[in-house]
Amino acid sequence: MTMADVLVLLGDTASVARGPAFTIEVAEDAATLAAYHRLRHAVFVEQQGLFPRHDLDERDDDPRTVVLVARDAGGTVLGGVRLGPVTGGVDLGWWQGGRLVVDPAYRSTHRVGSALVDAACVHAESAGVLRFEATVQASNERFFARLGWEAVGPVTVAGTPHVLMRKPIRRIAALAAATKSALGPLLTGLPGVPGFVGDDGVPVPGSDLVAACDAIVPSMVERDPEWAGWCSVLVNVNDLAAMGATPVGLLDALGARDASFASRVLAGLRKASEAYAVPVLGGHTQLGVPAALAVTALGRTRHPVPGGGGRPGHTVRLTADLGGRWRRGYTGRQWDSTTSRTPGELRTMLASVGAVRPAAAKDVSMAGVAGTLGMLAEASGCGAILDVAAVPRPAHATVGDWLTCFPGFAMLTADAPAAPVPPAGPAVTADCGELVAGGGVWLRWPDGALTEVVPAGVTGLGRA
Repeated sequence: MTMADVLVLLGDTASVARGPAFTIEVAEDAATLAAYHRLRHAVFVEQQGLFPRHDLDERDDDPRTVVLVARDAGGTVLGGVRLGPVTGGVDLGWWQGGRLVVDPAYRSTHRVGSALVDAACVHAESAGVLRFEATVQASNERFFARLGWEAVGPVTVAGTPHVLMRKPIRRIAALAAATKSALGPLLTGLPGVPGFVGDDGVPVPGSDLVAACDAIVPSMVERDPEWAGWCSVLVNVNDLAAMGATPVGLLDALGARDASFASRVLAGLRKASEAYAVPVLGGHTQLGVPAALAVTALGRTRHPVPGGGGRPGHTVRLTADLGGRWRRGYTGRQWDSTTSRTPGELRTMLASVGAVRPAAAKDVSMAGVAGTLGMLAEASGCGAILDVAAVPRPAHATVGDWLTCFPGFAMLTADAPAAPVPPAGPAVTADCGELVAGGGVWLRWPDGALTEVVPAGVTGLGRA
C-alpha cells in the first residue's frame, strides 16, 4: 500500500492532489528490480537496439550496486538508474552510474531523468564517493552538462558513441575553504616566526620551547563537554608532536555557565592530561558565561620540524591510528582512537615525528587529510598528489569520510624517498603520494587519472 492509498483511505484527497508526480527511492525488492529491468530491456534492447538479447552485465550481479527508481503515486516504476563502485574488492570511493532509463511516456513532462541523475549524485556523495562518472550516449551529453557534469572524453559502448562524464564533487575543497581560507586575510601583519608560517605550533625565539594553542568549538563544548575536554589536550599535544617536540605542560582557559558544567569539561581534560602524562600547570576558569575552552601546550625540542619544509619530489607519508571507531554523535566527522589507548601507546605515537625528523610535518586537523596536505604543500611552495588506494584507512570508514574527518591521531610528513619509517606504536604508516611542482592537491586513482580536490592556496598564508 502506498502513502497515496493511505491518504485516500483517510479521506485526505487534497493532499493526494497536491503531492509530487513521483518519488525516488532505493529499489529493495525483487518486483521493483524486475520492473526496472523490464524498462531497460524495452528501451535499450527493443527500442534502441544497443544490445542484441539483453542489457544485463556483471554490475547487475554486484551486491554493492544500488538501483534508484522513480515511482508515481500509484507505485508504477517510471524510470531508474544504477550506481556502484567501479573497482572490485575494497570500495575506493570511485563509483559509476549507468543504465539510466525513463518510460518514454514520461520523458518530456515530469523531469524524471534529471531527478534520477540528481538523486544518484546525492546518494553517491552520502556513500563517501569522491569520483563519480557515467558513460552516456553522445546525444545525452548536453543533458548531463546542464546538470553540472563535465565531459572527460569519448568512449564506445555496445558499438555506439558515448561520452565519459564526471560529476565534480567538491566536498574536500568546501571543507578546506570553510575551515582555513579566512586565515591569510585575517593574519596579515602578524609577524610570526620566519620559516614556520602556517604551523600549528611555533618555536619560542631564544629557547628550545615550542608553544601551541587551540580552542574547541563552543557548540562542541556545550554538546559533549567531557569529549571537548579530552580533545582540548589531544589537539594541542598533536600540534607539538608534528614539530617533533616533547610535551611538558598545559594551560587551560575555561568558560562555563556553572560549576557543574565546568566540572564535566575539566573531567575530560583531566583524563587526557593523565593519559598523555602532560600536567596542567595552570589556567583560568570563569563561571556564569557561555561555554568556551582553549588550551595552550608547551613542549621542547632543539630542532623543530616545520610544516613548510617539503619540496617537489618528496614522498608524502601518512602515519595514522586506525583503531577505535566514530565518536558517538560525530559519525563521519570525528574518529576516536585515542580514548582506548594506553599512556605508553599514546606517547609512542606522539614521538613518531621527532624520532625521524622529516623535512616537513603537519598533524591532520579539522581540514582532514587532503585539506591538511594542501596546507603542507602551500607552506612548502608546491602541490601534492595523494594516492587514494595507498592511504591507510579504517575498514568501516568511507574514503570521503576518512579524507575529511578529524582522525584522532594522524601525521602527514614529507621527506626524501626511502626516508626512515618512524616507530609509531599502534599507528600505521604508509607512503601515499608525493609533492609536485605547482599547487593544490590531486587524488590519483588506480587507473592513473588525477582529480583536483583542493585548489592552490588553502589558507592564503603562502610559502613559509
